[in-house]
Amino acid sequence: MSNELGQLEPRAVWRHFADLNAVPRPSKKKRKVIDFMVTFGKSLGLDTRTDEIGNVIIRKAATPGMEGRERVIMQGHLDMVHQKNADTEFDFDSEGIRMRVDGDWVRAEGTTLGADNGIGVASIMAILASRDIPHPALEALFTVDEESGMTGALGLKDDVLSGSILLNLDTEDDTELTIGCAGAVNVLASGAYTPEPVEAGASAFVLYIRGLVGGHSGMDIHRGRANANKLLNRVLLLAAEGLRLRVGSIDAGGLRNAIPREARAHVTVAAQQVEAFKKFVAGQAAVLRAEYATTDPNLQLSLQPEDLPAGQLPFDFQQNLLRAVYACPNGVIRLSPDIEGLVQTSSSMARVRAADGRYEINCLVRSAVDSEKLDLATAIRCAFEPLGANVELSGSYPGWAPRPEAPIVKLMSGLYQELFGEQPAVLACHAGLECGILGANYPDMQMISFGPNIRGAHSPDEKVQISSVQKSWQLLLAALERIPPRQAG
Repeated sequence: MSNELGQLEPRAVWRHFADLNAVPRPSKKKRKVIDFMVTFGKSLGLDTRTDEIGNVIIRKAATPGMEGRERVIMQGHLDMVHQKNADTEFDFDSEGIRMRVDGDWVRAEGTTLGADNGIGVASIMAILASRDIPHPALEALFTVDEESGMTGALGLKDDVLSGSILLNLDTEDDTELTIGCAGAVNVLASGAYTPEPVEAGASAFVLYIRGLVGGHSGMDIHRGRANANKLLNRVLLLAAEGLRLRVGSIDAGGLRNAIPREARAHVTVAAQQVEAFKKFVAGQAAVLRAEYATTDPNLQLSLQPEDLPAGQLPFDFQQNLLRAVYACPNGVIRLSPDIEGLVQTSSSMARVRAADGRYEINCLVRSAVDSEKLDLATAIRCAFEPLGANVELSGSYPGWAPRPEAPIVKLMSGLYQELFGEQPAVLACHAGLECGILGANYPDMQMISFGPNIRGAHSPDEKVQISSVQKSWQLLLAALERIPPRQAG
């Protein structure tokens, strides 16, 4: 841990955050972080175990005088989104996150920071390791693979937890108490094609979209930021309709829950059309920069000469693929008619790839209404099935229906006002929180989510506010101290 980070308050939280960030913890590669958390719990002499899917559960007895209070579950997820800038040399599988203090914020050096949900996990660790913080009996639930389908929460059995109140520490705005969230489903369209030889005398280029802001495909979808996959496809289709442009391969986007920031395609044009193609790209770059000047001021559309590709997409297939991607819904589809400003249904085209005879398009559909979620997934299926694609729906999980009258909501709202002199925003969010899944198995459990200000989650711009971590820590301590007596029966 750097000297700068070691001086931040609350020191216990930042110390545990630094320890956690030293452990590689991408989704689906969970062994190292599971072992780290099990070792941590056992080193404290606490009841520590894992379930069959890898979730870690650590139990701690109530402090003296708190034995008669309701049992509390503190919950966060162990994995983090791994994204880095193209010019950053970093191996997520072997290196710990390199952090730095920037004024009132902590950032990483060219990569995601892992504050989502590492700060929440570190706060729970600090409570478990404490000797002087009053609290009721605790169950700490550390789930795995939240960022890649929430499979940890989905695999949790209904007889593991015994607490009646769940504090989820995965909200990213310290003015908010979250009491509901969207569900989601992953839509994958895939298939095969037979590459054709590249035309003789063609000139080859790589067409790049870079410099976009990106962000969380749920929490940031309403901000109107550019989707690199859609913009690249737009340029390719328009170019192919006016020039003899052929696509050798497409490699666009990445993680399913991040708004794509970068995309590229290996293309060829007839030698006599090279100057016209360069002029067309320059014109499109100006158009796109004007359209996204506010949301993505560093947008770049550029060409780089390249060797001829080994093969190219058949022209009819190329055009049908580009048209299907063009037609595929993306962005905000519907706002909530009940909660002003809340996105109810959206889709984010996360990944487009066509190379070596295979193609795939991956979209993440979110909605607070299950019927709308499935309707939008069907719309995407209808865009790609005429192409001959196999369209699969996977990783579906439910939303979390708000219960604004729950006692924990009233308690936390009152504490927030008492501590900070203002009312919190009690709301639902368009991100996927594990509370919806956990609530399906534990329908009587009261749940609420809160946390510090985290900006740029799921992108290398991710940062967490130091003063806000102090604020959310203060709220957590007050909540644990004020948990009500256990109900009889």
